[in-house]
Amino acid sequence: MITRLLETDNSRTTIIIRLMVGAVFVSEGIQKFLFTEKIGAGRFARIGLPNPDFLGPFVGTVEILCGTLVLLGFLTRFASVPLLIIMIVALTSTKLQLLNDSGFWTMLHDSRTDWSMLLGSIFLIIKGGGKWSIDNMRIYFLFRQDK
Repeated sequence: MITRLLETDNSRTTIIIRLMVGAVFVSEGIQKFLFTEKIGAGRFARIGLPNPDFLGPFVGTVEILCGTLVLLGFLTRFASVPLLIIMIVALTSTKLQLLNDSGFWTMLHDSRTDWSMLLGSIFLIIKGGGKWSIDNMRIYFLFRQDK
């Protein structure tokens, strides 16, 4: 089971998705600490999420850590799961209200990054880190079984 989760394909282009997803999440996580009122705990409070003073820094930390793992291609599938959950919460907690208030096209425009991160995370869960990733190196000799 662990072996399957650590495996990845040999695709050379997966790094493009990893760079996009990882860089956006690392950046957003850092901004949750730099601009707490606008992007972090303050925003979480305005949209009605529970315990925003805990949740803002927690989500920021998860975004930084998992985004960094994705950038490195280390435990890519594992790191992509929390990022997927963050995007599902982001879409349901903010964009459904936007759809109701402003309509379909405004919601699509304002959620384009959210959809990109959601689909990029799903892609990485399915494919893994790709050729140029730590996941593809043979450092997992304890878990990997090359047959």
